[in-house]
Amino acid sequence: MARYLGPKSKVARKFGEPIMGFSKALERKPHAPGMHGTSKRRKQGSEYGTQLKEKQKAKLTYGLLERQFAKTYGTAVRKKGVTGENLLKLLESRLDNTVYRLGIAPTRRGARQLVSHRHITVNGRSVNVPSYSLKSGDVVGVRDNSKTHPAIAASLNVKNVSRFPWLEWNGEAMKGTFLSFPERDQIPENIKEQLIVELYSK
Repeated sequence: MARYLGPKSKVARKFGEPIMGFSKALERKPHAPGMHGTSKRRKQGSEYGTQLKEKQKAKLTYGLLERQFAKTYGTAVRKKGVTGENLLKLLESRLDNTVYRLGIAPTRRGARQLVSHRHITVNGRSVNVPSYSLKSGDVVGVRDNSKTHPAIAASLNVKNVSRFPWLEWNGEAMKGTFLSFPERDQIPENIKEQLIVELYSK
């Protein structure tokens, strides 16, 4: 599956936050990349540019390309409720994102690789589709033969792993339950979803 393979540090500096994982470059150079990055007189972006930038941030954060992101947005529009919140809920319910949230992988990119290589199960069955959409009550686990996988063990051994109220984790069984779709205020990502809705509404 195609995905972004460019420099993560430049992306972090562009948006001013480590949206693709921790970046030392952001600490060393907390300004936008390029020769004009440190200028205090950087041109204010247009309304369209601001909306487009927010969509790019969301795509890069969750690791989606344009076609897949547009498809997810279309699903969010058809669902009842607020479109922007529906969009984030759908992105959070992706299997690769849930593997990352459970702490099985340190990054979404790493989680996507674990899913693609069949290290992850859903309700006891191996699933290798990162975009697989979870439903309330689905159980995400590590395949028995993969429980000693070095990358998985290292990620789960990290102290102070964040836990989220819409997920339940059983460390002994190495399984987690997707309890329900998260509420907007429970999602920690700094994304202004209304700007994305405004962009697609034009």
